[in-house]
Amino acid sequence: MKSIYLFLAEGFEEVEALTPADYLRRAGVEVKLVSVSGNRTVTGSHNIPVTADMTVKELCSEPLTVGDGLVLPGGSRGAENLAASPEVDALLKEAARCGVLICAICASPAVVLASKGLLDGRNWTCHPGVKDKAGKVIESFKEDRVVIDKNIITSRAAGTAGEWSIKIIETLLGAEAAVKVKETVLLG
Repeated sequence: MKSIYLFLAEGFEEVEALTPADYLRRAGVEVKLVSVSGNRTVTGSHNIPVTADMTVKELCSEPLTVGDGLVLPGGSRGAENLAASPEVDALLKEAARCGVLICAICASPAVVLASKGLLDGRNWTCHPGVKDKAGKVIESFKEDRVVIDKNIITSRAAGTAGEWSIKIIETLLGAEAAVKVKETVLLG
């Protein structure tokens, strides 16, 4: 069974976290919601509390494991909190080193991935309101709703969360699994 760690930081965008969690679980992927805040209950940008399966410190308390992929929802404050986490930093570096799937949406590509050097030489996208935070990699920014470049999948905002989630499923499990979930939820 494939496994994904989906990070929740205070101020995360709820749609961008819960859509991939739901769609991936429908596809049979083991999704672990990981709190970056230290508490298992994390409050999103629209004041919706979500209970995580574990904290990032619990995840990192054993030998570092990144599973088959890492998912970083956006939300400006959520992305800033993800970027500030030394544990998330270590997990992202390990995932990049191993070629593990890294998925980020909204503010997270520019605020988190670019700041860690993970978008260097890659095509990517994010919410247009934060793309200028990406620094030198701005020249490889794309307007597409979802961009895949090797092991990194980026997307624009809450309105693209469904498409982004389907692309993650397709990458992990193949086109048939992605189409099945897409049809089940009546996505475009």
